[in-house]
Amino acid sequence: MALIALTGGIASGKSTIARRLAERGAVIVDADQIVRDVQGPGSPVLAAIGEAFGAEIIAADGSLDRAALGAKVFGHPEQLARLNAIVHPAVRIESQRRFDEAAAAHSDAVVVYDVPLLVEARVDDPWDLIVVAHAPVEERRRRLVELRGMPERAAQERIDAQVSDERRLAIADVVIDTSGSLEQTLAQADALWERISTS
Repeated sequence: MALIALTGGIASGKSTIARRLAERGAVIVDADQIVRDVQGPGSPVLAAIGEAFGAEIIAADGSLDRAALGAKVFGHPEQLARLNAIVHPAVRIESQRRFDEAAAAHSDAVVVYDVPLLVEARVDDPWDLIVVAHAPVEERRRRLVELRGMPERAAQERIDAQVSDERRLAIADVVIDTSGSLEQTLAQADALWERISTS
């Protein structure tokens, strides 16, 4: 099994690359989806988050009120660190379970871990390759505002809450420049797949 970490800042085009690699045959393990799964209604993780940040972050239906939690942690590094200390260990366990499941199903599987917080949480894991999706901060902020409808300030807070591009690029084995056209991004993803699948 080949284990590839795919990371990038918010709105860097990471999901586009992951979808293309999935079309080519990669097994995608999505860290954001795992986060949602491990903090589902009734989960120990959600209970711990409620204890740490207050009952008001639990919605009436028992699910996490993401907007309420986001208001408490974005722009507040110490609160974000507190949240990560609750969530990251559970994500690590569940992601490893999914890696093992993919390997058991196909010993030659290419598993791509789509993980925004690689530098913050998982950089020292034994990856076969670290791929960084990269677009300049100004372009990512524009995408958040124009494509996701985020207010300018909220977009900047989301970007500021992540590590710098410099730190992300410093760990990259492969950088996919997503600042051009969609076709250019997909062509780079295809080239990456050729490299992985023939090695």
